[in-house]
Parts: sequence; structure tokens; C-alpha cells
Amino acid sequence: MAFDAAPHALDSRYVHDQLALRTVARNDVRLQPEGEYVLYWMQTTQRFEENWALRQATLEADRLGKPLVVYQGLDPHYEHASDRVHAFIIANAAELARRADALGYTYLFHVRERRDGDARVIDRLARRAALVVTDAFPTAGVDARTGRVAARIGCRLLAVDSHGIAPAAAFTKEEYAARTIRPKLAKLRALMLEPVLDVPPRTAVSASLRASLEVDVTDLAAIDWDAPAALDALLARCEIDHGVPVVRTVRPGRDAARARLDAFCSSALADYEERRGDPADAEGSSRLSPWLHYGQLSAAEVARTVLARGSAAQSEKFLDELLTWRELALNFCTRNPAFRTLDALPGWTRENFARHADDPREHLYELEAFEAAATHHPLWNAAQRELREQGTIHNVMRMYWGKYVILWSRDVEEAMRILIHLNNRWGLDGRDPSSHAGIQWCFGKFDRPWTRRPVLGTVRYMSIDLAYKKFDARGYERRWTR
Repeated sequence: MAFDAAPHALDSRYVHDQLALRTVARNDVRLQPEGEYVLYWMQTTQRFEENWALRQATLEADRLGKPLVVYQGLDPHYEHASDRVHAFIIANAAELARRADALGYTYLFHVRERRDGDARVIDRLARRAALVVTDAFPTAGVDARTGRVAARIGCRLLAVDSHGIAPAAAFTKEEYAARTIRPKLAKLRALMLEPVLDVPPRTAVSASLRASLEVDVTDLAAIDWDAPAALDALLARCEIDHGVPVVRTVRPGRDAARARLDAFCSSALADYEERRGDPADAEGSSRLSPWLHYGQLSAAEVARTVLARGSAAQSEKFLDELLTWRELALNFCTRNPAFRTLDALPGWTRENFARHADDPREHLYELEAFEAAATHHPLWNAAQRELREQGTIHNVMRMYWGKYVILWSRDVEEAMRILIHLNNRWGLDGRDPSSHAGIQWCFGKFDRPWTRRPVLGTVRYMSIDLAYKKFDARGYERRWTR
């Protein structure tokens, strides 16, 4: 696939058309012309490059002749706030802070350590802003938090979608399967992957303005992933779940994400179709989901890199997952507010589970046993240990992991609650549209009826015992058994 030799300028017609699709006003308050700056409230797109919300904020700042302030806050109230998630966000923030001045951005980062701490930094910043721009994101409580802030502040708030390669607004209704969204994405792909030249705002933040901003900026200078004393001390002061430890083997930030992408393209991409199905192959998949979830790497950059470095056949296999399934998940969570519940399932699936509600379960486990990887089956336990220790599960094992929580729970309602808890508490890629869609797939979402079996009925069954004939399941067990 070929792209324009020169990237689009930030103020090009292409960019304006994209932003028109990606931007939604979250309140009816007018822009405040007397405001001192435009505020970009960074939430889920934690990067400076290929950030559509930052592009919108920059264009608005330039149009108004005002400086741009970038603010990112981290508090202890999000679902399953933990050392694991906090560390991934804070270390990336330290990288952003080190790069901001050279790129021409004023970047402020604040960690609210205590639950009763300063809760209204964003309100104070918005009070002096002409306009607030933030990230649109359908999961992790972001949409609700944005709505609460939009209702409180005295200036217009715009939410901009940077998560998808294609704007979520390009699909006006819920797509029900990969087969329905795939041809639509194919028509948009070349257009959506065209590069844009990002530039900083024309007007700089003055030293006096910066000094007057009411933000207790967290000192990130000492944050070093390889010398974690300062990070550990900061985490210890935060009122969060200290029982979910930092995953030290997964380094946060753009540079680490690009290094992982480079390693994948240099090795597994050449025979991706063969290697992606073996969970024992530690390097056989991209393992980019943590960086993509936190917006520390653009999915469009991943797609262009893979297209440039891989063969056409192997690149298409990878892009079908990156584009089709990831965009389907974004569409699902954007268009279906019940994405955390069984109400999001198609009618045939709900009727099917009602028919099999009283089927006897071969094994029953409480949440505590699942969470501790203490079931009778070593392969399932290995998948849960991978999640606990690495913060992700190989895509193949994630399907078995989810299916068997359904089979070993009292009912499907309990199974859904358990899966969301496990995924969101332990996953570095938890609370993401893709992880919610993956859980729903285990219950029959995006799928079709199969041969009827106990408990699952006509929802697709996967035999965990037959997995030993499909891939090196023993090798996977050994890797994740301590």
C-alpha cells in the first residue's frame, strides 16, 4: 500500500475532515474568547505523536492566537487502581515530560495521591481556558468522567477520538461481526493511514502564565524505570491496590513500544500466520496491547510499519487483527452502552443461556480460586498466571481462559462479573474496548450458533484438553508455572 510522499499539513483539508468525524462537543457552553489558553486534557491518548485530540487543540489554539496547555492527571479512583496501572502511566508521563519542551509543548502532570486529595485541578485549569479538548474513549469510565467535567465547567469541552485508525463515527450503527465491518474498513484503510505532519502550537506558554497555573505538578525528574526507587516511593504514597504489582518486564513509553514493534517486525512478522497460534512462542505475537491501550503508541503507526516491513500476505494477517477486530471492539463499546453486561449479547445467545441455566457444571469455582489460578486444570491456571505476572494473556489462551470461566461458574451472570474483574484488575490492557469485546466473544458475541453442548448450548465450545494437540501447551504451562 502506498502513501503520499509528503505527510498532510496539520491545517490541511484532510485533517479538518478527519477532525470533523472524530470530534464531539460534550456541552453546550460557548467558547470563552477571554480565556488565556486552550487546554488539552490528556486522558487516554498518552502521546504527542499522531494524537487527533492534540491536533484539534493545536489548531484551535492557533486559530485563537492563544497558547496551548497540556494537562494529564492521575487519581486513585479509577476502577482497580493499582501499582501496575499507576506505574505504567507515571513512567510514560516522565518520558513525555522529558520530551515536551523540545517538541514545543507545555506538559503538566499531577498525581493525586490520596482519595481525599485535590480533586478539581481540571476545573481550575478550565476556569481560565478558552476551550477544553480531551480524549473520547468509551470504556474505563472515561466517557462518564468527561461528562461530569463538561457539566461543571464554564467553557466548551470537545472530545476527540484518537483510539481508532478509522473514526468511530464512520460507523453509524453497531456492527455485529467482523464480516460486516471488514469490507467497510477496507474502503477506508488507505485514506485513514495517510500520515500527518504534527507541529506544536504557534504561541508559546509564557513563564509567567506557567507559574500562575494552579497545579501541584508532580516531580517526574527522578522517575527511572531502571532505578525504580523514586517510582516505588511515589506508588507507596498513593491510596491504590498495592496487591497488583508492577510488571517490570514491560517498559512503558513510546520508545519501548517502538522497540517492541521493531523486534516483532524483525522476527515473527515474516511467519506470523504460523507462529501467532502457539502461546508457548513468547515472540510469536506483537504483544503491543498495553501501549495501544494507554495510547502510548498509535495504531496507525503500527499499521504503516507492518505494511512497510512485512510481506503482503503476513502483513494482511496481522492487520486483520489490528484493524478489523480492534475497530469492531471500538464500534461495539461506542454504540452499545451495555458492553459490560449480558444485555449486549444477541437474542439467540441470551435465549440459549436461559435454556441451559440449570445444566450441571462439572466443576465450580469461586472468584478467589480463579484469581489465585487454583483450578484443577494446569493449562487454565497457566493462562491466569500469565495475566497476573505479565498483565496480558496470549490471544489463543485468552479464548480458553474465558470459555472455561463460563463452564466453571454457577451462571453466566457470575461468569461475566468474574471475567471483567480478573481482566480489569490484572490486565495492563484491561478496561479496553478490545478486552471487553473479547470477553463478550466468549459468550457468543460476534459469532454464530454451533453444535449444542451442556452449559454453553450452541455458543462455540473450545476443548482445553484438545489444546495439547494444537500447540505446545506443555511448553506454555512450563513457562507460567512456578
